Amino acid sequence: MKYEITSHNTKKLLAASLKKALLNHPLSKVTVSGIVKDCGINRNTFYYHFKDIYDLMKWTFEDEAIEVVKKIDLISDYDDAIRFVMNYVEENEHILNCAYDSIGREGMKQFLHADFISVIESIIDYVEKKSERKLEEDYKGFVANFYTEAIAGMVIDWLKNRETRDKEKTVRYISDTIRYSLAGIFKYEDNTDKKILQHS
Repeated sequence: MKYEITSHNTKKLLAASLKKALLNHPLSKVTVSGIVKDCGINRNTFYYHFKDIYDLMKWTFEDEAIEVVKKIDLISDYDDAIRFVMNYVEENEHILNCAYDSIGREGMKQFLHADFISVIESIIDYVEKKSERKLEEDYKGFVANFYTEAIAGMVIDWLKNRETRDKEKTVRYISDTIRYSLAGIFKYEDNTDKKILQHS
C-alpha cells in the first residue's frame, strides 16, 4: 500500500510539471528531460511509470477527471455527470487545447472514449435492471460505443466553440438525448428473428 501511494504521488508530481510546461510550450516541444529536471527525479523513474509524454498526458486526464466522474451518482443525475466533465474542460482548457493541437480531433476522441465508455456502460446496466430487460451483448456494445463517440465529439466541439455554445444548454441536450433515446431502445419490440431485447 505504501508503495502504491508513493507511486501515485510521483505520477501526480510529473503531471503537475507537464501542466506547468504547457503554459509556455506546445505539447510537441515538451520533453521528458525538461519534465524530470523540473521534478528533480531521474529519467528511469519517468519511464518506469510512463511510456512517453503522451502517456503522461493521458494519465493526467484520467486521474484528475475520470476517477472523480465515476464516483458521481451518474444514474440518478445525468446532468451533474455531464456538467462535471464540462467544468473540468473549462478549468483545463489550456492543456486540452494543447493536446488537441498536437494529436487532433481523433486523438482527443480516443483519449476520451476509454474514459466515457465505462460511464455509459454503467448507465445501460442500470436501465437493464430497472426495465428487467437485457440487450443482446453485441448490440449493448454497439449502443455504448455509439453514445461514447457522440459525447466525446460533442465535448470536443464545445471546447473549441465555447464562446458561442451555451454550457448549460449543451449539458441539458446531451443528458436528455441519452435519457430519452435509451429509454426508447428498451421499449423497442422487434418482431423479426433478430432480437435486440431479451426478457430477464
